[in-house]
Amino acid sequence: MNYLGHAFLSFNDGEILTGNMIGDHVKGRIALEQYPERIKKGILLHRKIDEYTDMHSATQRAKLLFREAYGLYSGAVMDTLYDHFLASDPKYFPTQEALFEFTQNVYRQLAENESHFPPKFAAYFPYMREQNWLLGYRNLKGMERALGGLARRAQHMPPIEKAYEIFVTNYYHLNQCYYEIIDDIRGFVKIETAS
Repeated sequence: MNYLGHAFLSFNDGEILTGNMIGDHVKGRIALEQYPERIKKGILLHRKIDEYTDMHSATQRAKLLFREAYGLYSGAVMDTLYDHFLASDPKYFPTQEALFEFTQNVYRQLAENESHFPPKFAAYFPYMREQNWLLGYRNLKGMERALGGLARRAQHMPPIEKAYEIFVTNYYHLNQCYYEIIDDIRGFVKIETAS
């Protein structure tokens, strides 16, 4: 799961959401300890979501399509693609307006916890909100941009055009992989956040 997935799996808890969204930028135990308890819980949840997603059989199958061209980056590509299928899932976001409302709530909750942003996240959060990256996952043009952003952040990643081509060509198969994981991961996170 990428940004939208992590936001969605925070279940409308602003502090968990903040930790979940900044999770990639908080490395090691010492860095983790500077955060308030609920944000720390969100950071740890981010790591658990990443691990669960990566190990799920649906993700393992989906990554095979990208492995030859992208190797270890196959997982990052799939995380981004899962956000598209979530944004388009009629069960959770039946309309673009429903997704838009969700994104505005996410940005508002994040802004309330802005003082806890690591420098990298603080630098790109204004662009995320202004360009509404979370809403962009819903359409194919937005996915092209999201994959381009992934390529810019990953120093040694091969050109991203091939990933987009594989995504479009195997759309139905990848969508099925999403449907296999989404309820499993929601159940997993519900258990994790209940403790």
